[in-house]
Amino acid sequence: MKKLLTTTLFLAFVFILNAQNSAPETTDANTTGTLTIKATTVAAGGGYQPSHILAIWVQDSSGAFVKTLMAYAATRISELTSWVAKSAKNKVDATTGATLNSHASRTATWNGTNVSKVVVADGTYTIKMELADGGSSKVATYTIVKGTTTANGTLVTSSSCFTNVTIQWVPTNTALNSITLAKQYNVYPNPTLSTAYISGFDIKEIELITLNGKSIFVTQNQKIDLSGLPKGIYLAKITSEAGTFMKKIEKL
Repeated sequence: MKKLLTTTLFLAFVFILNAQNSAPETTDANTTGTLTIKATTVAAGGGYQPSHILAIWVQDSSGAFVKTLMAYAATRISELTSWVAKSAKNKVDATTGATLNSHASRTATWNGTNVSKVVVADGTYTIKMELADGGSSKVATYTIVKGTTTANGTLVTSSSCFTNVTIQWVPTNTALNSITLAKQYNVYPNPTLSTAYISGFDIKEIELITLNGKSIFVTQNQKIDLSGLPKGIYLAKITSEAGTFMKKIEKL
């Protein structure tokens, strides 16, 4: 459980940290949450219906691939032309399987992370759903706003292959509560040449972590010695009586 909490907090905050020496510490959240996509599939009219292959994936506002959520395809995988072109068949953390033999209601979920398992920035994302059953594939497109409030998907391009579609983003409170808590504590001096201090009451433990998620050390001392570390940005995971949160420390 402790490892899971550390991972969640690290992913939720690593992209909100500003590496500029002169910039103030940011409190904008890369919100964690769950996107749920439900759709009923319908035959596209191809030569091997009702058997079909299916892919659901996420793109960012610029059209760049973010993550595959579902990919049911094996020998015919190349017929999912839009998904293959965008994802290069990347299936990291996706729900996967072989060719589907019948149509039904399908559900895919997204936790807001990319293929590197890092929580992506809040904003507008595109959900693509592609189905093929011989011949050309058909694609449906929706957009969703990932942020601090619940949001429903907006239809961009419909497809007869997908009906009863519901898409909803539901944020969690972890990142937002952690940011509120973090405002009650300070790191100084920051940036620092060697030593930083964490101000605040009831601190139980401080763990220093690299931006890649590697733990460097754990201490109960509110004085942090970075003298032996390379220059760069580090994260202090602070556990207090009130909760756990992250702070940035920059070593010059």
